[in-house]
Amino acid sequence: MPIATVNPATGETLKTYDALSDEEIEHRLATAEAAFHNHRTTSFAERARLLHRAADLLEGDAQDIGRVMTTEMGKPVKQARAEAAKCAKAMRWYADHAAELLADEEGGAADAKDSGASRVLVRYRPLGPVLAVMPWNFPLWQVIRFAAPALMAGNVGLLKHASNVPQTALYLEELFRRAGYPEGCFQTLLIGSGAVEDILRDPRIKAATLTGSEPAGRSVASVAGDEVKKTVLELGGSDPYVVMPSADIDRAASTAVTARVQNNGQSCIAAKRFIVHTDVFDAFAERFTAGMQALTVGDPLDEDTDVGPLSSEQGRDDLTELVDDAVESGATVLCGGERPDGAGWYYPPTVLADITPAMRIHHEETFGPVATLYRAAGLDEAVAIANDSPFGLSSNVWTRDESEIDRFVRDLEAGAVYVNGMTASHPAFPFGGIKRSGYGRELSAHGIREFCNITTVWHGA
Repeated sequence: MPIATVNPATGETLKTYDALSDEEIEHRLATAEAAFHNHRTTSFAERARLLHRAADLLEGDAQDIGRVMTTEMGKPVKQARAEAAKCAKAMRWYADHAAELLADEEGGAADAKDSGASRVLVRYRPLGPVLAVMPWNFPLWQVIRFAAPALMAGNVGLLKHASNVPQTALYLEELFRRAGYPEGCFQTLLIGSGAVEDILRDPRIKAATLTGSEPAGRSVASVAGDEVKKTVLELGGSDPYVVMPSADIDRAASTAVTARVQNNGQSCIAAKRFIVHTDVFDAFAERFTAGMQALTVGDPLDEDTDVGPLSSEQGRDDLTELVDDAVESGATVLCGGERPDGAGWYYPPTVLADITPAMRIHHEETFGPVATLYRAAGLDEAVAIANDSPFGLSSNVWTRDESEIDRFVRDLEAGAVYVNGMTASHPAFPFGGIKRSGYGRELSAHGIREFCNITTVWHGA
């Protein structure tokens, strides 16, 4: 895949970039190693000063970088600006909390004595250069939620971004440079996916994080496992959105629209499978379908647009295949379902009902504004449908019944359960999944400690 900005609203190639040469890659690896030896010894106060400065700069750049993101991958520009603001918020959160999250932890006096020590503590030390392989769908946020905690922990970062967002990738390197970070603390590698393995095997790279597809995750995990290097993987999702009879159906339906089409439906944590109790199925389906039909599809640079184009022609082809397969196998189209003619990689908001396990869409992730509706006779069937997926990223439950909430929280196979609301990521809360959605956690204390050497320090009596 060429490293290029291709406007998904028009299909026009705007800029192309040459991949780094082997010599240039070697220079960046050496620079990262040298930078780590200095950055690891800086104080939390100094790291926080730099990260606050980067957050301020990003906030000031939100308008411009928002347009760049929209031009490269098609998200509505108002959502792009919101993404930049969210990144600045996360950067400030880690700048303000990292010292506390990574403070030395004193062991109990009784346990220390029992081990023959006068004192025992746990210290969090940085690992070194971390390789980040990141996707195009949230081209700022996916990177910042890795970079902010990694830099505050004393690590340095090397970014291999998706090949269709090179301008955003280069902006990120420049952002940290403008903020005053020393050379090598954060670098962008303009490389193809074929160059990742050699870089990951390089002994100067100590760990890797990947957000992306399951095949990409398997590839990185396999190489890292062979090299015995730590990885964090955030892969696909096919999140359930369960609606029970006690729910506020109007709120559940209106929120469901946003939960499905955020980022043009191209989000791992977007709700995708809507599992509705039979007692309220018709009412929910009517409101949800009407909300999807009312969305404005168009130029993502237009402030009134709700849904822009998909990021690539291949992405639209893949989505079309899933919908067509479902319809041919008996799914009912409540709205949408037909690929439009004309320029750009648009696909209409679509709702499909009467889904069965025989359809590909039941098992595969739909990366676009397509929702599947399921009817459940009761709580047990709702849980069974929700868990009948290879993925386990997040989940959404709408009910006012506390006993039902307890059951869903206990039994849903997911990294998060959002009750009477839609899934969202926040710097203070751990983010990640189970099953084929990956492993490890980003954000919160859990995220900043993923790439730390958790060191036991034992003092003799």
